[in-house]
Amino acid sequence: MRLRSGVFASCCLLVQALGVGLFLRGFFPLPVRSLPRNAAVSEPPPEPPPAGLSSNWTKVPSPLFKKAVIMLIDALRDDFVFGLKGKQFMPYTTQLIERGTSHSFIAEAKPPTVTMPRIKALTTGSIPGFIDVIMNLNSPALLEDNLIWQAKTAGKRIIFYGDDTWVRLFPKHFAEYDGTTSFFVSDYKEVDDNVTRHLDHVLKREDWDLLILHYLGLDHIGHLSGPHSPLVGPKLSEMDNIIKKIHTSLLSKEGEVASPRLLVVCGDHGMSETGSHGGSSEGEVHTPLLFISSAFDRRNGPQKPAEHVQQTDLAVTLAIGLGLPISRNSVGKLLLPMVQQKTMREQLRYLHLNGFQLSRLLQENTPAYEKGKSWI
Repeated sequence: MRLRSGVFASCCLLVQALGVGLFLRGFFPLPVRSLPRNAAVSEPPPEPPPAGLSSNWTKVPSPLFKKAVIMLIDALRDDFVFGLKGKQFMPYTTQLIERGTSHSFIAEAKPPTVTMPRIKALTTGSIPGFIDVIMNLNSPALLEDNLIWQAKTAGKRIIFYGDDTWVRLFPKHFAEYDGTTSFFVSDYKEVDDNVTRHLDHVLKREDWDLLILHYLGLDHIGHLSGPHSPLVGPKLSEMDNIIKKIHTSLLSKEGEVASPRLLVVCGDHGMSETGSHGGSSEGEVHTPLLFISSAFDRRNGPQKPAEHVQQTDLAVTLAIGLGLPISRNSVGKLLLPMVQQKTMREQLRYLHLNGFQLSRLLQENTPAYEKGKSWI
């Protein structure tokens, strides 16, 4: 009897250990990673030119936009822009979506829906894991290949104002910055005023290539009183006025240069019906992603619902738009509406670069991978 009890207890312990192992393997999966960042810049796939013609397929394409502004509104749910709140409190943004020169998407953020992992996803194109929830409290420098590092390496001047998580993730990357802390959740006014106060001055200047703004006020309102708080409407109106200020400023400068400018409006994550985030509810994972530029055709006719894409698609799309190499660990795909004004050959070139990068990532993470004899 004792022997049977001992065998049974041993089996129970073995099953328990196996269950814990399977749980940890699923909850903390091995990340998909390529080579280290110091080996990140590599040659794109060669493409033989037609007889008698030179080829530019081995070069990173020229940038589509002279300058870009990324305006990240923390905890911006998709229905805050595309729903009734957007129509009521964000009229300028709604006009751009419905009749302006813009492309609108709903980006899906993978859990955990907290700020630091989402910034990683936006800039690397990779999918962070739940271990990053712990790292969110004290974010170390990001050593993985990313859009910010590629831009700095290419000699672009980057200016940042907002959540100081960016400053910790990208030390020495910004030519100018002013970080704000996210821990005083009762403050939803000055935390944004400290970002906006720089705009009038920086938008008049021409000594930058990429401007990044991270607004925290909406997220703080969510934590205080939820997504249906009477404070949400005025905050959305404030953000709408800032979008108008940036957009009109970019348009006013375009007559002086040949290349158009780009404004990207996005959220890092949304918020649940109680105002929290970190999980996988629809309100937490769906965020708006807007690209606004005079390079796009003006919308007309009936409005189509915003297409659902992955948040990781932003990194590769911005890399192509700014003429930068695609981050090696990116699992995103190029958002084709962004390049639809280009020739078919140019569009194929962009897809060729994206396909090669994804194929290389697959090859380096799959031991049994066998490369085909030719590209399709």
